[in-house]
Amino acid sequence: MNSARPWPTLVVASALTLVCAVAAGVAGSAAGTELTRGPSTAELQGAARREVAERWRTWPSGRIFPATLPYSAEQGGQERASRIGISPQTSCDPVDAKAVKALRKAGCRGVLRATYVDALRGVLVTIGVVAMRDEPGAVRARTAFSDSGKPVPGLYPLAFSGTVADRFTPGVRQSGSVRQAGPYLVLTTAGQVDGRPAGAADEQRPAIFAFATEIAEHVLTDLSTPKMPACTAKEWQC
Repeated sequence: MNSARPWPTLVVASALTLVCAVAAGVAGSAAGTELTRGPSTAELQGAARREVAERWRTWPSGRIFPATLPYSAEQGGQERASRIGISPQTSCDPVDAKAVKALRKAGCRGVLRATYVDALRGVLVTIGVVAMRDEPGAVRARTAFSDSGKPVPGLYPLAFSGTVADRFTPGVRQSGSVRQAGPYLVLTTAGQVDGRPAGAADEQRPAIFAFATEIAEHVLTDLSTPKMPACTAKEWQC
């Protein structure tokens, strides 16, 4: 019996072999291109967003909370608030009880705090950086805090014994603020160095606490402003 394969069958088999070879070549070329191409704009933007979201953990505390922060003085000109100390704690707890629940529900990852004193050393401000899981969570969490300048519900003050901030307790709070950008909230709470309760002030002077929001804006801007990756730099992996 003649076992030779008919010619049409050989032609089809040869054609299929050629098609498979071409397909394999195209696939290999596409895979090679995918492996060797540079990152797309969308990928770079995604990397930038991820880097912003991790700054609260990856940046040194002194970069998040600089030793001094500038603000506009009541009398004109510019002054600088000086940092007294930074808390080593990062839990989501240093806010009023109702706000704690709201933060956790919205995806709180941690809260960083530092206390500053104004140039005249009469007003204390604690700045709190609240790191959320994502921007929508930060937007939701913002509604848990007063946006009218009232300190409650808000951030707890951070006191340091043996300093001008040793009497900075929750009862001393006289002003507060909340700002949001990206996955971050930045809260402030302010009071006077002499430790007087909020209700004991003879005359309310909200202007003396206005600088708190200004220095908080500096912190928030630095934390939330994306930086496009530089693939040639060591700190980026593209």
